[in-house]
Amino acid sequence: MPEFHHNMFEHEGVRIHYVTAGEPPSKGGDDKTVVLIHGWPQTWWQWRHIMEPLHSDGWFVVAPDVRGAGGSSKPEGGYDKQTMAGDIRALLRHLGVRKPITIVSHDLGMLVGYAYATLWPDEVERLMVSEAPIPGTEGYESAVATTGYSKNRIWHFHLHGAADNAAEMLIAGHEFPYLRSFYVRLSANPDAISLADAERYVADYTQPGAMRAGIELFRAFEKDAEDNRRILTEKGKIKMPVLGLGGTASFFLPIAEKMLSEVAEKVTVRPVEDSGHWLAEEQPEKLLERLREWFQETGG
Repeated sequence: MPEFHHNMFEHEGVRIHYVTAGEPPSKGGDDKTVVLIHGWPQTWWQWRHIMEPLHSDGWFVVAPDVRGAGGSSKPEGGYDKQTMAGDIRALLRHLGVRKPITIVSHDLGMLVGYAYATLWPDEVERLMVSEAPIPGTEGYESAVATTGYSKNRIWHFHLHGAADNAAEMLIAGHEFPYLRSFYVRLSANPDAISLADAERYVADYTQPGAMRAGIELFRAFEKDAEDNRRILTEKGKIKMPVLGLGGTASFFLPIAEKMLSEVAEKVTVRPVEDSGHWLAEEQPEKLLERLREWFQETGG
């Protein structure tokens, strides 16, 4: 394992665990920053294969555990994606990052990355999103419909969105088989997330409050949709380059271009071949290839 640096940062009473490769600008390190925002049910660990290669390319790499995940706090609230984007922004200010950043985001982390880009567009040079529908778009409504191509891929959106802690009660005592079913079922290569990796993730998500916190990400979708529609009306589409990446064995590619064009002006959509949902673990080299191509095309 390359040398990564683990640290904690507190923002408005919420502790954020984050992992870096390289030195932050505040310590004279690289002034070119890429922020990696993980999905559910994962942590910063999903990026372990690409962090050092990105650092070797000259990036200061920041991979936080979002609130509710991994080593970060599990507060009662604040799981709307604009609040979570504020956590990331505060962390970057703490690290001395002042120049516009590149965001690489996956799954529900993509919704945090998108929120950051809509709230503070001047602070984001480019945005990569992958493998999730954006609440408040027609693409989201299509993806979560109870019939159609995506039905068997994201059925859990409906379970996790249920009130009265129904999801937590059903999952309790079955956390390992439940979570591992996502790693296996949504993969083109079921061995990409090994048993040891699955055990690591499940250990994180069975900490006190962690499963509830993860499910709150889904329960916040209605608020996210309201926020996304409002900010689109107020500010219009985001103008920085946006790259949508999806696995060829996943649900995202068929909806990506139309959905992203609802909210962004400069959209590029590309496949990650021989991958399902878990791009950074199923096909890290191909993911890096796609990112490096796009960085070069967009001037950085």
